[in-house]
Amino acid sequence: MVEEKAPAAARTGGGGMHRKEAARPSSLSEVSIQEDTRMLTHMEELDRVLGGGIVPGSLTLVGGDPGIGKSTLLLQVCRNLAGTGHKVLYISGEESLRQIKLRAGRIGEISGELYFLCETSLDGEFSDNLLLLCETGLRTVEQTIRSVMPDVTIIDSIQTMYDEEISAAPGSVSQVRESTNVLLQLAKGLTVSVFIVGHVTKEGTVAGPRVLEHMVDTVLYFEGDRHASYRILRGVKNRFGSNEIGVFEMKQEGLIEVRNPSEFMLNGRPEGASGSVVSCSMEGTRPILLEIQALVCHSNFGIPRRQAIGTDFNRVNRLMAVLEKRLNLQMSDCDAYVNLAGGMRIVEPAIDLGIAMAVVSIFKNRAIEDKVIVFGEIGLSGEVRGVSMAEQRVAEAAKLGFTTCILPEVNRGQVKHIEGIRLIGVRTVRDAVDFI
Repeated sequence: MVEEKAPAAARTGGGGMHRKEAARPSSLSEVSIQEDTRMLTHMEELDRVLGGGIVPGSLTLVGGDPGIGKSTLLLQVCRNLAGTGHKVLYISGEESLRQIKLRAGRIGEISGELYFLCETSLDGEFSDNLLLLCETGLRTVEQTIRSVMPDVTIIDSIQTMYDEEISAAPGSVSQVRESTNVLLQLAKGLTVSVFIVGHVTKEGTVAGPRVLEHMVDTVLYFEGDRHASYRILRGVKNRFGSNEIGVFEMKQEGLIEVRNPSEFMLNGRPEGASGSVVSCSMEGTRPILLEIQALVCHSNFGIPRRQAIGTDFNRVNRLMAVLEKRLNLQMSDCDAYVNLAGGMRIVEPAIDLGIAMAVVSIFKNRAIEDKVIVFGEIGLSGEVRGVSMAEQRVAEAAKLGFTTCILPEVNRGQVKHIEGIRLIGVRTVRDAVDFI
């Protein structure tokens, strides 16, 4: 518990919204919008997650583990936007100007010379599109944004910003909340798109008050193992589109887009091995094919060990209990390990049937054909329930060369005829096991 002195009055920030305008309500017909006003980052994966591009006046929060690639991604966005004529202001409170330039040199050429801003040059005119500022003072940041009037502003990171009027240390709840409030008013009042980099706690959530995620328009999380090459950018909240994911690969020259995540996730899949099944999950409107691996062996101890990587541990225990009860499979004395290859984390119930088929395949030591894909939700009675967007899942499987699809019977009639793939509808998990 830390005692903090509250400010005398809440600041209105730099919104530029006059009280007369805010006090008079407007009808919906009086509000005018311009079509196709989004700014494209020329990174298709990022544009997909943002809902089609950057919305002018939006406030976006980007979180992730240290070293996952947040600053690298935003610097690449700066390069692309500056190269297409947009004015970009990159404000860093963690790196010096030389460090930013060294990192910029690794990801390729950046259009225009990098201008170094300081407090004495706020009133100057800027001819180049990409401007850098190393500053942590909130007042100076606010004055710079008002003076430069950029199209896009990057704040790296919000935990380093501080307001002198608040006695709390930088990164505290009061400082983070006040800094975000000022940036929110600037974004909405001046129509400046602002990206905020946020530190995360050891639990993986953004450090600071929970209200931070409620204030912003979009919340993006970087996921993935720092020791692996892939990165997943997941949209947790998006007021301008659906929650999508983007897949990137980290290389020496920066983050490279993965245009076909399903093919990327299935690379290196073993052929003819038991306990391996391909299933399909929907991330927003995108179908993702992934490999589910299972290993079941007799336990040497009195209490069997269960482990799940990439999916819910309790769901795996529930599915194994259904298999024991409905199929009379004695696995109560067996260790069980379930893994989603590729490092993705999926909690969608549509992969239930894939997990069950992988467990039965390794338990009976019978391999499932390589060109078979499985998806469906399993209930406690052993029934296979329908899932959403079944046709998109089947179409994605057919595009990658799969010839057989095991899916819920209720979805079979909803899927139109797709050339090159055979549909097998099942009502219970026993029907699916009998097929293999």
